[in-house]
Amino acid sequence: MLTKATKLLLVEDDEDDYILTCDYLEQLSAHTFDIEWISDPLSAVEVLSKNEHDICLLDYRLGASDGLTVLKQAVENGFAGPIIMLTGQSDDALDSAALDAGAVDYLVKNEMSSSRFARSIRYALARRDVEDERLERLKAEAENRSKDRFLAHLSHELRTPLSSILGYTELLMQSDFSEHANNELGVIYRNGKHLLSLLNDVLDLSKIAADKLELSCSNVNLDSLMADVFTLMRVSALDKGLSLRFESLQPLPLIINIDATRFRQILINIVNNAIKFTDEGEIVVRAWTEVVNNREMLFFSIKDSGVGIASEKQALIFKPFEQIADVESRSVGGAGLGLAICSELLSRMQGSISLESAIGNGSKFTISLYPGNIEGVERELLKLDLTPNMQHKTAPCQVTGRVLVVDDLRDLRVLVGHMISSAGAKVDYAEHGKQALDKVSKAQQNGTPFDIIFLDIHMPVMGGKEATIELRKMGFKGAIIALTAATMKGIHSELSALGFNDVIGKPVDSTLLYQCLQDKLINNNQPEETAIKHKVSESSARFLLVEDDADAAQITQLLLESLGVETLIASSYAHCLAVLKSDSQFDKVLLDMHLPDGSGLELASYIKQHYPKIQRVIVSGMEPDPVKIKQLEIEQVLLKPINLSLLTDLINV
Repeated sequence: MLTKATKLLLVEDDEDDYILTCDYLEQLSAHTFDIEWISDPLSAVEVLSKNEHDICLLDYRLGASDGLTVLKQAVENGFAGPIIMLTGQSDDALDSAALDAGAVDYLVKNEMSSSRFARSIRYALARRDVEDERLERLKAEAENRSKDRFLAHLSHELRTPLSSILGYTELLMQSDFSEHANNELGVIYRNGKHLLSLLNDVLDLSKIAADKLELSCSNVNLDSLMADVFTLMRVSALDKGLSLRFESLQPLPLIINIDATRFRQILINIVNNAIKFTDEGEIVVRAWTEVVNNREMLFFSIKDSGVGIASEKQALIFKPFEQIADVESRSVGGAGLGLAICSELLSRMQGSISLESAIGNGSKFTISLYPGNIEGVERELLKLDLTPNMQHKTAPCQVTGRVLVVDDLRDLRVLVGHMISSAGAKVDYAEHGKQALDKVSKAQQNGTPFDIIFLDIHMPVMGGKEATIELRKMGFKGAIIALTAATMKGIHSELSALGFNDVIGKPVDSTLLYQCLQDKLINNNQPEETAIKHKVSESSARFLLVEDDADAAQITQLLLESLGVETLIASSYAHCLAVLKSDSQFDKVLLDMHLPDGSGLELASYIKQHYPKIQRVIVSGMEPDPVKIKQLEIEQVLLKPINLSLLTDLINV
């Protein structure tokens, strides 16, 4: 392998000394030099200013001029390489002056035949390499800081308008206006959520690149987790007329130790892609375990009957911002980040992802991850069948009452209805929210109202959330129980804010269902007493909102007031201080991180010192520094976009 030649500039006005120096340099076998010779000082300064050489040997005596002048001008003009001063005789004062001016060494010419010359060259180049590495590292760190600042700014700037978009849409969907534009509002809301999802993908990728993404592992029930994903994705598959199957090739551990949120993100992303790129047929997800390098690993394959991926393009899909699709037709959407994030997440989960695919024959993704030590853990096949054997399920007590089960999946309706009727209650059914409204209205008119409604969240025609809002508007006072696979943080608060009394996850656990029936039906007053209140009394809370974006401030105020919270707005640091000076009777102050005349964190510190009884909540479009939050003893942080669920949680804290 050829070693790159070191570019050396020799500034020497004596030709004999030039020839001798070249001879000495040729004797340094460890280095290969590309030597450029310049004899006059002015040309030397001009060439050094271009910063094109790795090292410079500079003679002190240059006719009427001297090397110190050239040295100083070269350093001032930005020459970054090491400069070694050469002179005909030893001079301590000159040695000191040369080093002060920026030279890395000072050599008497008669020492050039000694080992000191070789050592001086070697050390000078080594120092140059170290300095180059240091500068490159500083440059990379500066670029990373700039990127982090940009992403933080981007996050803040996007989340703020998203707060307005999603917030106003959410309010409209709960108003009388939604009757005339429910579909259009749904389109706005779904696309706003999609934009938020893309933003989160970009931030996830930046965390991965900066090695700041942390996994939070805990013991989770594998069957419940798989059922959660299956029930969620089955809706999307049915919308396209596709079959979705989850199956296990062998008994699987009931409990595994993983980051459930990230695993769910991975599986949903891959299954969603399979649905997206498949027009007919099926998607099959299989799970099994294998011993790899003396450790039992958990494997999943996701196979579809879609269009397939050409072999030359398969390596691209795990790279950020790559998307295998017709760019002109834009037959599918997305930023091409999902699989890149999945690959990185699986790597951090001590696993991997691979692909087998061919055009016209569909695709098969295989993922693996380490589930923790599962030796001795109880195992069984996945129980994702929505019609399990009910022979041994008996209700703990007999109840009376009328129950409406609303779900678009017939199997699930029949299953839940069977459980309820076995407990003694009378059951009626509806396939979607609109049908449920009709049945509830007729029952009320006939004097035989329903006591409980079990309501699926995702249904055609009208979903569970929309139906619940309408039911409460109609004056329905009974309990409404959500049936949902969505068990992510905040779902209970979100649903309770809409009017739900409780949530039962899918697949439906008969014990939880019977307990719910017992709580709601044995005592006729129980539904009212146990209902999760989604409204706060008008005098129960008073907030000060500090936000410079007028739209974001207005929608947050509207959402808070819809929850019964009196809310005042301050548009700046100074405005906030003026409000507090005249009126400090607030339960909480919500502080935007970036105000036009100061920092939200600095304002939080001031409020803590002067108004210690007021709870401080930071509202930010980016994740604030946790160290600063802890130092300032901030009570809570809300990440934009702000929605009804977040504010409901905030009020109840």
